[in-house]
Parts: sequence; structure tokens; C-alpha cells
Amino acid sequence: MSVIELKNIEKRFGDVSALEGINITVNKNEWVSIMGPSGSGKTTLLNILSLMDNPTGGEYLFSGEDVSGFDESKQLLFRREKIGLIFQQFHLIPYLTALENVMLAQYYHSSTDEEDARAVLAKVGLSHRLTHRPSQLSGGEQQRLCIARALINDPEILLADEPTGNLDENNERVIFELFAKLKQEGKTIISITHNPELGELGDRTIHLHHGKIEHKGDL
Repeated sequence: MSVIELKNIEKRFGDVSALEGINITVNKNEWVSIMGPSGSGKTTLLNILSLMDNPTGGEYLFSGEDVSGFDESKQLLFRREKIGLIFQQFHLIPYLTALENVMLAQYYHSSTDEEDARAVLAKVGLSHRLTHRPSQLSGGEQQRLCIARALINDPEILLADEPTGNLDENNERVIFELFAKLKQEGKTIISITHNPELGELGDRTIHLHHGKIEHKGDL
């Protein structure tokens, strides 16, 4: 069953074509890695998938609904209810504890539930860091906190933008294992990455080059 269908997606910035003829289907409980050099269109594609930007042309279907023409209020609701975002730059609130950072994400979605927040932090191995602020956490712990924050509202899909880009090798491995565990538990994941190891862990790898899919066989 497909969760995402991109049909001939295009994105232009003036005379510059950032994406051209992008056709991708992502099925439920699939992990798709999107790889490519800098300037290949990966971030532009992520912005369209998360409805932080609109395509210039084509259709974006999410569970069969065309979401590419949503207005700003519908886009915001879509991101809150359907998407869990994980960034290379952690974007944590520095004066809040780990528990409070997760509960803040709950608050913007519906209402806070401390037990649910504690449970999702346990899932990512941070039960012993509930009262620590981001500055008291290692880079790997901060990224796991970001993953907990993305998971708290039980999104239909996780979008990860270079999730290991700021981590050392040991912490990369922890994040690899956590993503694999989430996949086994039924999560649908799209990861944007330069890291070939992370790319190979997914079910499929799609290569972008100059805004186009490089290998049609990857579809």
C-alpha cells in the first residue's frame, strides 16, 4: 500500500530547475534512502515532502490525497499529524529538559501526556536523561532526543535530513540501529543522506543528480 506518490514533480526557482520529472512511490513500512551530491535536489525534495515548500508542477499524493495544493493552514496541520521531522541541526529548545522538549512537541499537536513522553524517550534509550538540557547531552543523545520528539505524535512517516551528519562513528552506529528498529516496528522512513552506510540500510536507495533521478531502476 503506497503512502506517498510523487508524479512528475518539478521545482523551479526562476530560470533554475531544482527538480525535474520526479516520480517516486513509497509504500507503508518501507525505508527509502535518497542520496546524491550537494546541489542534487535532496533538500528541495525533502521540503516538498514535508510541505515546507510547494512544487512548481506535478502531483504529490499522500495516502491517495493530493496535498500539493494545500494552503498554509492545511500544510501546518498535515505536518503536525502526518510527518515526523528529524534534522541534521537538532533545533532543540536549549532551556528545556529532554522531557520538556518532547512534551512541547505534544503540546503543538494536541495535549501533553508526560507518561507518553517518558515512554518515547525510553524507546530511544534516554530514560536516564529526562531532566538534562540539550547542552548536557552528547551529539548522539541530542539526535536521539530529536527522534523521540519526531515520534511522540505517532506520525505516519518519518523524514530524516542527514540524521548522522554531525555525529561521530560510534553515534552514527547507534542511530543506524535505532532507525532499523523503528523500521521493524512498522514505521515508514525516508532518509536524505550522504552516508552510504545509512543509505544501504534502507529497502531502496534513490539517487538524485542535478534534480533528476539518476537510476530509473531504483524506482
